[in-house]
Amino acid sequence: MLYELFEYNWQVRDEWIEWCESLPNEELTKIRTGGMESILYNLFHVIDCEQIWINQLQETPVIQKNMKTITALGEIKEYSSQTKKVSESFIKKFEKSNERRLFTFTSKSGENKQWTYDKVLYHIITHEIHHIGQISIWAREIGIKPISSDLIFRDIEGI
Repeated sequence: MLYELFEYNWQVRDEWIEWCESLPNEELTKIRTGGMESILYNLFHVIDCEQIWINQLQETPVIQKNMKTITALGEIKEYSSQTKKVSESFIKKFEKSNERRLFTFTSKSGENKQWTYDKVLYHIITHEIHHIGQISIWAREIGIKPISSDLIFRDIEGI
């Protein structure tokens, strides 16, 4: 079920990226209330969060990207595609292993937290849903119909 929920997020994200192609860059980068302050930064943020957590879970280097250097939708598209490939491979392997592995996270203050891998993966899923909801509100504020995130009408095998 984890993979299917990631697939749902990837579908919705791809549709939002396509939706953004019709907007001028000024609208994508306009500072707004809430979220990561702009449509472009919200999209970057959910992709970056996925990349950071997945790379930590699979014990590979985290890609360090500064959100403030992202200026165009093409960069978001490319980052999403690269991140999805890595995430997809990891999630498929993880689900087949059926492990209840624990992940230890050390905060910037040095405090250790432990969660199951499942919990971290569900966090990534719900985190993206939250931020995509913010983009939906901003779409309505500029008078454009948002992308439907309705799971019930999506064709996702296994759900």
